[in-house]
Amino acid sequence: MASGKGGVGRMKLGSQGLEVSVQGLGCMGMSAFYGPPKPEPDMISLIHHAVRSGVTFLDTSDIYGPFTNELLLGKALKGIRKDVELATKFAISFADGKWETRGDPAYIRSCCEASLKRLDVDCIDLYYQHRVDTRIPIEITIGELKKLVEEGKIKYIGLSEASASTIRRAHAVHPITAVQLEWSLWSRDAEEDIIPTCRELGIGIVAYSPLGRGFLSSGPKMIDNLSNQDARKFEPRFQADNVEHNARIFECINEMATKKGCTPSQLALAWVHHQGNDVCPIPGTTKIENLNQNIGALSVKLTPEEMAELATLADAVKGDRYGSGVATWKQSETPALSSWKGE
Repeated sequence: MASGKGGVGRMKLGSQGLEVSVQGLGCMGMSAFYGPPKPEPDMISLIHHAVRSGVTFLDTSDIYGPFTNELLLGKALKGIRKDVELATKFAISFADGKWETRGDPAYIRSCCEASLKRLDVDCIDLYYQHRVDTRIPIEITIGELKKLVEEGKIKYIGLSEASASTIRRAHAVHPITAVQLEWSLWSRDAEEDIIPTCRELGIGIVAYSPLGRGFLSSGPKMIDNLSNQDARKFEPRFQADNVEHNARIFECINEMATKKGCTPSQLALAWVHHQGNDVCPIPGTTKIENLNQNIGALSVKLTPEEMAELATLADAVKGDRYGSGVATWKQSETPALSSWKGE
């Protein structure tokens, strides 16, 4: 791990040459899903503070808003584009009250062109398929992304919430640089198959929601402060019958954090950082003090005994990660290329 600005180190993400800050910044909550959009000038200041502090790996998607988060990033990047590793995503759209996932070549190309325009950049550093389109062989999707690499529109290809078999098939068409997945002290389902596959293939791991969507930072009291526009209000783990049970997990984290002289969020984030030097967590925040606190997690050292003690907590979590309307890696298998009859 190379050193970077402000004590935030640098890391190689995957084996294709991408280098990023060891901790990134998830930008979704600035514009979407976690309550009303936050004031643009404040969010631009936050992004600039992050980059000055050495957190240069910025994560967005065209569905955040939709589109408004990319537009925000486009404004924030003026004059600092060269200092940043920019990741965005395509694949999810919301129409007629339902989510749709697409991975067909024409759609990918139109999404990429639109993202480049909104972000006001010539090239996207890391372009993810946000969710897998189960109607189209993954080879077709990656084939089009490979063309975008060859054309210089994107540098590296990523997948998000993809199963191990989908990752293998994708990687055989063009090297996958990173897989983004949910990984935290209360979301560990990717450890069995997906993470070992990424490691075998030399693919970097980007951990989203490393703080359990805020629950591992402040526990059940956070739920009282959620607006009615906040998607978390409707997620299974935040429902009343599960919250009381899950509160015990937070209490255990809080207890250990107190002993170690750090905050619960720093402890939870340090646990993700300790998973390996191929893992980059991207906690999101809309407050500078929280960003500074997240950077502080890099100096929290955990012993093997503490890691093991913390690892037992996830087994006790009640409730699924998402409600039934949101696809995860469990629904990411695509048809075999040999059986595909075309679009």
